[in-house]
Amino acid sequence: MSEPSYLTLVVIAFALEVVDASFGMGYGTILTPALLLLGYDALQVVPAVIASQLVGDFLAAFFHHQSKNVDLSIGSRDFQTGAMLAAFSLVGSVAAVLFALKLSEFALNLYIGLLVLIIGVVVLITREKQRDFSWLRLLFLGSIASFNKGLSGGGYGPVVTAGQILTGVDVRAAIGITMLAEGVACISSLIAYVWAGKQIDWLLALTLAIGVALSTPVAALIVKKMQTKYLKVIIGVLTLALGILTVLKTVRVL
Repeated sequence: MSEPSYLTLVVIAFALEVVDASFGMGYGTILTPALLLLGYDALQVVPAVIASQLVGDFLAAFFHHQSKNVDLSIGSRDFQTGAMLAAFSLVGSVAAVLFALKLSEFALNLYIGLLVLIIGVVVLITREKQRDFSWLRLLFLGSIASFNKGLSGGGYGPVVTAGQILTGVDVRAAIGITMLAEGVACISSLIAYVWAGKQIDWLLALTLAIGVALSTPVAALIVKKMQTKYLKVIIGVLTLALGILTVLKTVRVL
C-alpha cells in the first residue's frame, strides 16, 4: 500500500486532534493504528505521533486557558492538579516499566481496556451527580493513569480526563488539565526515544504537527460553547467505547 499524501496526513491529524483536544482522548489511540494500516512502520509511527501530540497538548492547554475553559495560571488549583498529574506521569513510567517485565502483553491490554470501560460506565451513571473535589481520589486515579502510560503508552487520556470528573474537577477544566499533563508525559517519552538512539521520522512528525496545531483553537471553542451535561455524556461514551474496543482487540488475540 502506498503512503498517503502529506495533505491527507494533515487532514487526518487535524480531525483526530479536534476530538482529542475537545474531549481529552482519542488522538494517539486512533492515529497510531490508522497510520499502521496506511503502510507506515511501527517504529516510524509511535515517536512521530508522540512528537506531534506534544505540540497538540501544549497548544490545546494554551487555547483552553485563553478561552477560560481552565485556569492554568501559576498557583491555581487547575495548574496544581496538572502539575501533580504530570509528575506522576514521570514517576509512574519508571515503576510501570519495572512491573511490566512480569506481565504479558495480553494481561496489560486487558487490564487497561477493562479499567477504561469501567470508568466510562461510572461517568455515564453519575453524570448528573455533583462531586466535591478530592485530592485523595485524584491521587489514586492519577497513579493509575501514569502507570498505564508507562505500561503500554495508552490508556492515559481516558483515565485522566474521566477520572478527574469523578474526583470533582469541572469537566471543561479536566480537558485542559489533561492536555497539560499529557504534554509533559510526551516530552519524557520523546526524550527516551532520542536517548535510546532511535531514528525519528521528523518529516512525518512535522506533517502531523501542522494538522494538530491548526485544530487546537477549534477544539477550545467547541469546549467553551458546549454545555457541561453534553460534554460529560460525550466523554463518558468515548471512554466506554475506547474501553470496549481495547478489550475486544485484546480478546481477539486468543
